[in-house]
Amino acid sequence: MSAPAARDPGLQPERTSLSWGRTLLALFAADLLIWRSWAVAASQGSAVPKTGPEAGPAARGWAGAATPDFLGVCALAATVATVVLCLCVAVRVRQLRHSSYAPPSSLMRWSAAGVVVLGLSSVAAVALGP
Repeated sequence: MSAPAARDPGLQPERTSLSWGRTLLALFAADLLIWRSWAVAASQGSAVPKTGPEAGPAARGWAGAATPDFLGVCALAATVATVVLCLCVAVRVRQLRHSSYAPPSSLMRWSAAGVVVLGLSSVAAVALGP
């Protein structure tokens, strides 16, 4: 096997580092919105659902009592995914500063998994949100 070919050492590593930083900022914003959704659902008292005909269909169904719990799981998953992505970014930025080789496949797999988990958490938080 031959060593991977070196990439152009121009401004590309710096642009890549800056774009990772912007991506992390967007991920933190998504996390904050998910955490806010969870806090709003918990403060509205939906942990104790109404029963009977006066309760709406959401309060009697699966989305009533468990919404704060599900949103808490979404918030936790989003936070873990963001931490994983922060670690991937830190590793990749360090690699870009010291070499111009392509990223290892394991780093890209962890990054992809973090993005998928964060995306699913965001969709679930929107679907379950108050």
